[in-house]
Amino acid sequence: MDLEFIGIDPETGSGNCPAVWVDRDRAEFVLQGWKADDETLTRTRRDSPLPDREAVVRLPYRMADTLRKALDEAAAGA
Repeated sequence: MDLEFIGIDPETGSGNCPAVWVDRDRAEFVLQGWKADDETLTRTRRDSPLPDREAVVRLPYRMADTLRKALDEAAAGA
């Protein structure tokens, strides 16, 4: 697997999450974020079931530029 690192939360002080990668081989985004709390999971399940193999993570708005960069990278490679 060859992940291309796009960026990390600009306000992370210790180099931890959240972060974004692009997997060109699989044409997927890889997101590292905070695990969703029970309230968030309950709410999101109203719109979309959550199988055991999937997860809901939270990313802050301040990562919008990082996500845009990932989208641009994906579009360029498509």
